[in-house]
Amino acid sequence: MSFGLDRLSIRWRLALTSAGLTFVILAAFAIAVYQVTTARIRSDFTNEIAASVDKLRDGLELTIDGRRTPPIIVHTPLDVVASKNAVIRILSPNNGTIFAQTEKAPNLGRPTHVPSTETLSGYRVEARLAAVHPSGLSAKSSVPVVIQYARPVTDLEATIDRVRFFLFLGVAFGGGLALIAGLILARRAMSPISGLTATAKGIAETGDPSMRVPVPEGRDEVAELARTLQAMLDSLEEAREETEGALVRQRQFVADASHELRTPLTSILANLELLTDVLDGERGEAARSALRSSQRMRRLVGDLLLLARADAKRQLPREPTDVGRVLVEAAAELGPVADGHDLRIDADEAIVNGTRDELHRMTLNLMENAIRHTPAGTHVNARVSSVDGHVLLTVQDDGPGVPAELRDRIFERFVRGAGDRGSSSGLGLSIVRAVAHSHGGTVDLEDADPGARFVVRLPRAEVPAETREPTPA
Repeated sequence: MSFGLDRLSIRWRLALTSAGLTFVILAAFAIAVYQVTTARIRSDFTNEIAASVDKLRDGLELTIDGRRTPPIIVHTPLDVVASKNAVIRILSPNNGTIFAQTEKAPNLGRPTHVPSTETLSGYRVEARLAAVHPSGLSAKSSVPVVIQYARPVTDLEATIDRVRFFLFLGVAFGGGLALIAGLILARRAMSPISGLTATAKGIAETGDPSMRVPVPEGRDEVAELARTLQAMLDSLEEAREETEGALVRQRQFVADASHELRTPLTSILANLELLTDVLDGERGEAARSALRSSQRMRRLVGDLLLLARADAKRQLPREPTDVGRVLVEAAAELGPVADGHDLRIDADEAIVNGTRDELHRMTLNLMENAIRHTPAGTHVNARVSSVDGHVLLTVQDDGPGVPAELRDRIFERFVRGAGDRGSSSGLGLSIVRAVAHSHGGTVDLEDADPGARFVVRLPRAEVPAETREPTPA
């Protein structure tokens, strides 16, 4: 059972554990001291009463006057010799006749045997026997008397209560001091850990493993942990540098290869187009098939080159571009291959500062994605509008929608949906995201019922009227 300590910080757990152990030790010591001290106080209380009654007996002045009743005369002032709330009674052992007593002395009864020690009516009572000798008579004719000397038990209990209070106060004060000292020591002991935690948070926020971990002096466990963490960070930094270097070389290779492939592909496409015009029959069909494959290869090379530029954060020259017009041009290009889909366009003028070819590719890919993953007869609506300083490009269909297991990975490269009916490369939506991000915007898959809705948000550019693109006649 942890008693909720696992919810506290290590510093508080250490301090509370230390204070708890100290409290237990002090409490055990206080109990032992209390037992010994109270036993001693009770013994001293009884011994003090016994000594007082013995002293009183030895110094008591008594005379006998047979003409008086009672015949015993006490000459010692009892209220003077009685101290510390003590009461004194002098009485006959035979019939309990009281010869003298202090003021407000309670009835303590007649002792059955003397000497005696007993507790009566809240008093500790000591009884002693004394003899009174008449003048000129022998000891045989002496008259016995009983001296009762008593003190309230409340005096004893008050002393014991004070001892109990001071012991409890000492235990509580010692436990509090132990808690404060434990917190101070735990804070000093945990300060290196706090430094390590701060550094780890900094690395988590910045993603920079090159930050140095503070290594405390000494060879304790914390210093060993700090050195181990630093060694781990050094290894991570080396691995990151190697990975970044490999990625840079890979991106450069993809960009170079894509760029170099464009020239021979252009030549191949030109020759295949000539062949499709002059060849008939099976040869012509083979030439047309090769032309379609080459066109697909040229588009794939273009996609790879665009992604390579995005990875390297390279930007082509930007200029004010009307996204609405780009949408109309992409829809016109896609119309002949709409495959029985109902493609509807709503394009307002919306100017952004961007690259026309990349925006055209982004728009075309969004509409192609809707056509490729929905059955024939599906409505595909593409719209461009301006809202709150942003240009919104929305492509929505009423098809089956995006499967739940693909929603989180839909914009990753080479992710294909199960309903892909074409020869998709899996790069279409990743290119959409790359173009949107490179233009300072975002792309999101939003909920739609039915179907899927993709929304691209780009920052709107305010362009003077004289520099805008002319609207086609």
